[in-house]
Amino acid sequence: MSSSRSNARIIRFAVFALLLIVCGYILSTGSSYSTPTAKPASDAPKSDAASKDTKEVSPGSSPVKAVQQTVGAEKLVPVPGEKIKATFVSLARNSDLYGLLKSIRQVEDRFNGKFHYDWVFLNDEEFTDEFKETTSSIVSGTTKYGLIPKEQWSYPDWIDQAKAAEGREKMVEKKVIYGGSVPYRHMCRYESGFFWRHPLLDEYEYYWRVEPDINIFCDVDYDIFKFMKDNKKRYSFTITLPEYKETIPTLWDTTKEFIKNNQQYLAKDNMLEWLSSDGGETYNGCHFWSNFEVADLNFWRSDAYRAYFDHLDKAGGFFYERWGDAPVHSIAAALFLNKDEIHFFDDVGYFHVPFNNCPVDPEIRKAKRCACDPKDDFTWKDYSCTKKFHTVKNLPRMKGWENFSG
Repeated sequence: MSSSRSNARIIRFAVFALLLIVCGYILSTGSSYSTPTAKPASDAPKSDAASKDTKEVSPGSSPVKAVQQTVGAEKLVPVPGEKIKATFVSLARNSDLYGLLKSIRQVEDRFNGKFHYDWVFLNDEEFTDEFKETTSSIVSGTTKYGLIPKEQWSYPDWIDQAKAAEGREKMVEKKVIYGGSVPYRHMCRYESGFFWRHPLLDEYEYYWRVEPDINIFCDVDYDIFKFMKDNKKRYSFTITLPEYKETIPTLWDTTKEFIKNNQQYLAKDNMLEWLSSDGGETYNGCHFWSNFEVADLNFWRSDAYRAYFDHLDKAGGFFYERWGDAPVHSIAAALFLNKDEIHFFDDVGYFHVPFNNCPVDPEIRKAKRCACDPKDDFTWKDYSCTKKFHTVKNLPRMKGWENFSG
């Protein structure tokens, strides 16, 4: 009898021990949806820039895995390694908060949740506590909030404001989008010549511009910033199109005046052919849509770009006409950079009203878990300038592109 009871106790003990082992295994491995464990706040590294307007977030303990893939038509290979000095930049008003939250959530879920890069927010007015607290709560890196100096968001003293008002009235009559808007003109001038001068950006090499109400359709499972630096890319884009000619009637002539007196700034292997169909006599309007751009801040800080912007600024076209930062950035990149320094991100998937970039190759969409319809893709349409970009750079086009052209 005692032997039977002893055997029963042994069996119960064995079952209980097995149960403990199984539970321990489950707890140690965790769910596949669990959040990486962060360091205690007391152990988080402190930044010199930290203040009431910054939030320090230590990255997760899980290392970023090496990605065995190639990127873009050039088949460049991302190389894993340490992060570089880079940040997201958003120019926003307090009223943009909830549209911007959607964008931040997209970027964090698709990319930054793995890399924890900083985020700089700029405004011509003080950010509210609600804006700062809400955005800080969902950004996985350090958030920083900057005020734009008044002199960078106002008329310079050489502008004839009566002439500027007359120009706006004419554009309103022609129903040009933002034709009558003064704030829009201040924004375009600021994005063209000043955002990269803000002290909050001094420590960074690269930035990714993010605007409210955008979509990122695909997983970005490699470090975009490091990819840019490793491959000597200085400007990148997702969407191209021609600019409204009514907004830039004298931009190209003003550019030609600058080039005539500053030949030293032209890159040897530039992309003039992409900007002009007649050897530089006229501008075809092609530009990179700058609401998405990942770029090298040192390009804007260069002597070439500073001199070019100053020339444009003195001409007054930001106010007398409606010069946008997109054609200004694009012309500068195409003329002052070599072809191989400009990159087309064809695997990110991007939307900004009203255009979509969606990889048309089904293999890429599946690999990147893209949530977009290739029928909506603008890349290969006749109105896009991206086909010409591939021709000028002699790049192969994405598999299946011809099924989405026209």
